[in-house]
Amino acid sequence: MTIRVMLVDDQVLLRTGFRMVLAAQPDMDVVAEAGNGVEALEVLRSTAVDVVLMDVRMPKLDGVETTRRICADTDPPKVLILTTFDLDEYAFSGLKAGASGFMLKDVPPGELLAAIRAVHSGDAVVAPSTTRRLLDRFAPMLPGTGKQAEHQELGRLTGREREVMVLVAQGLSNGEIAARLVLSEATVKTHVGRILTKLGLRDRVQVVVLAYETGLVRAGGHG
Repeated sequence: MTIRVMLVDDQVLLRTGFRMVLAAQPDMDVVAEAGNGVEALEVLRSTAVDVVLMDVRMPKLDGVETTRRICADTDPPKVLILTTFDLDEYAFSGLKAGASGFMLKDVPPGELLAAIRAVHSGDAVVAPSTTRRLLDRFAPMLPGTGKQAEHQELGRLTGREREVMVLVAQGLSNGEIAARLVLSEATVKTHVGRILTKLGLRDRVQVVVLAYETGLVRAGGHG
């Protein structure tokens, strides 16, 4: 199955470089490009896309607002934010807007390709340690970090699901969570699926964001 990718960046040279890397992959196809968010939204109305590589700082409409609008649609493509800085408030805002992860623009090609495949599969958070570090820095800006918010959001989960959610938020993979809780990896995957369904979340990145928002995990990564 070919992953249909869209490149959204105001720098033509960067788009050309990414396109060359992706075009060499048998399972990827660059089906669209745009130089800003307005163009991107227009193109997406008529083009089927699986994963959008989204720059954050663009004219007319930035990547955060563009991501928010894309993710508000029914069955939207996955969005992977591209940022210049490792710890960037734009990347944080992009995750809040519904992006499935973020990568640095100077990421090695192999890591970028792995990230696109991971986001497309929905199985893995992109760079969980980086995501967690980003949230540690910006956690004080989150609106709800009290027990009331925690109870309202997480009351639907079983005790085991809350345990799994904390470990997901700390950046552990399904295999690592299985080892920690002495469960099979398939069971962990089932728990993660139930967490996503019960809380109306799209992927593991949104689990991390919500865990911080509700206070289930505090800055520093501990539940």
